[in-house]
Amino acid sequence: MTTVLEIATLLPDPTRLRAHLRALAVLDAEIGEDPEYGQYTFDTTWGPGVEAALMDNGSGDDFTVLFTPAGVLIRGFDHESPMSPYATDDEQAWPGVLDDVPAALRPFLGESAVSVEGMEATRVTACLWREAGDIVWRAGSAITFPDDGGDPDGSGFLFRLLVERSPEAVQAHFEGYYERPVPLDAIRHVLDGNPLTLAIAAALDPVALSDDALLERIAEYPEVASYLAGDGEFDLARTDPIESIALPNGLSVEPVAGCNAGGTHYLCGPATPDGSRAVLYTDSEGGACLIAESVADALTLAIVLPCWHDALAGSRPPELGADHLEDNPDHHAVRDRLLVELRLPPATEQEVLDRLLATAARTVTDGFLPHVPGEDSAFELLLK
Repeated sequence: MTTVLEIATLLPDPTRLRAHLRALAVLDAEIGEDPEYGQYTFDTTWGPGVEAALMDNGSGDDFTVLFTPAGVLIRGFDHESPMSPYATDDEQAWPGVLDDVPAALRPFLGESAVSVEGMEATRVTACLWREAGDIVWRAGSAITFPDDGGDPDGSGFLFRLLVERSPEAVQAHFEGYYERPVPLDAIRHVLDGNPLTLAIAAALDPVALSDDALLERIAEYPEVASYLAGDGEFDLARTDPIESIALPNGLSVEPVAGCNAGGTHYLCGPATPDGSRAVLYTDSEGGACLIAESVADALTLAIVLPCWHDALAGSRPPELGADHLEDNPDHHAVRDRLLVELRLPPATEQEVLDRLLATAARTVTDGFLPHVPGEDSAFELLLK
């Protein structure tokens, strides 16, 4: 029989538990195609000094893990548990489940992942806690569990991924829940605390970050489309280049967006379902450069580093982007909001700059410096 008493001996310390729960939230957000159906989330602004990890499976079961200055409180609810308040005449928590909760943590007992109107009793079948400075997890000491021979308080079911934390266990959970393969290396990358990258995000959900999906998603968010048409210089309504171009490597080119100065962004190579193509940029004065490995890469560049043209010309931090930030002091807030709306992973200016320069450096060697068919002269490389 599994109960909170056993779970208390298997949980990691609060620091590792918090990191693991944040990783589960990242994985769920990236693997799932619709946030409405995700199970794991993490809220860093739950309350003053309080962070919350939440699980809600959409079938009536949920848990909340609150990280507070006074310690950590874990509250779980299994709607089929015989210990559910719904299963009692007075709709009160099962005797002993909450009796020993310390006074410092007791005010947080009513904070659940979901709310139930008209139910005054705490929504709980399992509860654990660890006060600040304590070295062990604790649970009610006087609980008489129903003898059902299995999981009477639901703790084994609810907290399984908090106990079985291996990449293989997490992979099995998400593959079962979303009914599709999920790469183990990508799972391990996130669980190890590494930052989410475009490559890892695309591995977790290739469809969501494919070129077609992102271009369709832009139309769903007017703020994104407006930004890209202006500061982002990636206007999907501008797909009429000044002149036709061809590539030395023989790849086809398809204009996908333009900029206010007359430049054009091209997708290079044949289109494939749910695939990605490199992005080439040509300006109106005969300059060109490969700037991104995919539409996801190009959109991240436009949002995080809108001054990337200056970077190709040789400008570097801290001068790079200083003028844009002075004119747009809310740039960082806008950047974060747009990335979330497009489901793109966060990225710093330096990360995006490094990626741009690495991609631009292969423009000539990989045959991406274009020419006008019928003319001998090629475009000039924009990278200085």
